[in-house]
Amino acid sequence: MEPVQRVLVVDDEPHIRKVLRGYLEADGFGVTEAADGEAALAAVRGESPDLVLLDVMLPGIDGLEVLRRLRGFSDTYVILVTARTEEVDKLVGLGVGADDYVTKPFSPREVTARVKAVLRRGRGARADRDVPLRFDGLTIDPAGREVTVAGNPVPLSSLEFDLLAALADAPGRVFSRAQLLQRVWGYDFYGDERVVDVHIRSLRARLGDDAGDPHLIATVRGVGYKFVGRPR
Repeated sequence: MEPVQRVLVVDDEPHIRKVLRGYLEADGFGVTEAADGEAALAAVRGESPDLVLLDVMLPGIDGLEVLRRLRGFSDTYVILVTARTEEVDKLVGLGVGADDYVTKPFSPREVTARVKAVLRRGRGARADRDVPLRFDGLTIDPAGREVTVAGNPVPLSSLEFDLLAALADAPGRVFSRAQLLQRVWGYDFYGDERVVDVHIRSLRARLGDDAGDPHLIATVRGVGYKFVGRPR
């Protein structure tokens, strides 16, 4: 029997935690709860959940600060839950290491579908390959899930690593946003395709790549993106 995957639900509203727990447990997940940021960080340290559903508007430490601190010691998947509709909040949240986001009000069925899609990534779009990929100035190690630029380690979120690996696995091939969503996020992703653009910008910033003069990830206008790094 496969081990039960565990989800930590972080929200200060008890009825939301109760509803999400019910739907997630009905789909076979183990669920724990936290009502604030401090409790969430303690739960991640103590229980190592597979995924965290993290509300942005929390008392005390808000969700974005929780995520920043969490990324200092854990690469567990994180889906941000926000009542805000302004695009800037989504971009900020995704920029600090979130793997996905859900906007309130939400359908609990949609949330469970998102959880399943994120966890299906299996922490690596290229988990079946252990040989490092080497390009001019860049090395991608699928086995260790590590990336170095000019010999220096570059910290990436789980999703950023999977996105880079998917592109680098087929240098020169143009991927549409829809294709990248299918390969990296999961085929039943419900969100806006522009989430790909957000993560590409974040990935370029971390790798030191210039969108105007790309050496690693190039934009193909009207289509999507392709990897242009030169193999070594």
